[in-house]
Amino acid sequence: MSTEATVLMVVTLAVVWGGLIASILFLRSKPEADDMPAGGDGPESETGGSLSD
Repeated sequence: MSTEATVLMVVTLAVVWGGLIASILFLRSKPEADDMPAGGDGPESETGGSLSD
């Protein structure tokens, strides 16, 4: 494998793993969104409508 390919592979792996670690840390600090509207507890068939209505 050439030097350029190895460098690109290392950079790509760092971006992917860095994004995964950043996502995990963010979700650990803010596990749930509290500012969402009420509802959405049951399946769509119980509400009698669909998202496009």
